[in-house]
Amino acid sequence: MTFSVSAVHEDFEYAGTPRGLLAQPANLDVLFKFASLASKTGDLEGAISALERMLLINGDLPRVRLRARSHTPLSEVAYTLFHRYRRRTLVGLSLMVGQAFFYNAIFFTYALVLTDFYGIRADHVGWYILPFAAGNFLGPLLLGRLFDVIGRRPMIAFTYVASGVLLTGSGALFALGTLSAAQQTFAWSVIFFFASAAASSAYLTVSETFPLEIRALAIAFFYAIGTGIGGIAGPWLFGALIDTGSRVNVFGGYLLGAALMIAAGLIAWFFAASAERKPLESVARPLSFLD
Repeated sequence: MTFSVSAVHEDFEYAGTPRGLLAQPANLDVLFKFASLASKTGDLEGAISALERMLLINGDLPRVRLRARSHTPLSEVAYTLFHRYRRRTLVGLSLMVGQAFFYNAIFFTYALVLTDFYGIRADHVGWYILPFAAGNFLGPLLLGRLFDVIGRRPMIAFTYVASGVLLTGSGALFALGTLSAAQQTFAWSVIFFFASAAASSAYLTVSETFPLEIRALAIAFFYAIGTGIGGIAGPWLFGALIDTGSRVNVFGGYLLGAALMIAAGLIAWFFAASAERKPLESVARPLSFLD
């Protein structure tokens, strides 16, 4: 017989939860935790009782009625994206295109820059990718919670604009030839510390600011457009610029990527929805909402 460590932990935590209920019988957070643990451990009756108690304690919790529907017509999807939430669509497109161009253009030409301009052997390029990967990992890990604490709009704008400004500065030093391969890698690692959080926020934005009936389709739409523009045009353009052998030409490509990121950050600052710490149904009312 095998035992799941997580299941044993949940059972143990569930067993101790009633003490918290006795100490704080009107605490909605404790009740919700109990309901969640009860459902995971198979006590569905206990979970339902806890949820019913939440409604008795706080009768002012919002209640909605939704109209049952088998599907959402594409005409309604188009109307929602391009009329009802056209500002949010502008934000989503700018964020997705900016980060896709930024990421694909630089990451997929990273090895070419190291080999062509710094003389790094192809079999040594992997060592330079490690700090780059670390920056990409640490960005969302350390900055992610601030998107809830400080807010979506200021953090999206900050990470996008910071990425663009830093790329402009490092690109200028690259054009002047003042950076070594190690210094260039460090600069890119710092840039993508912010850019990775920015890119994550783009996916978060398009997944939470549209009605629940079209969220999956919205993610697919924005991803396809962003990847189509940034993911195809970016590497092609940078590959051509690197082939010229001119640092100034490559710097021009960096300036374009920086401009897209800064523009996306400013658009987010003015038009992005403040979705932090809110139920998604209050951020975008369901299309099937009745009352």
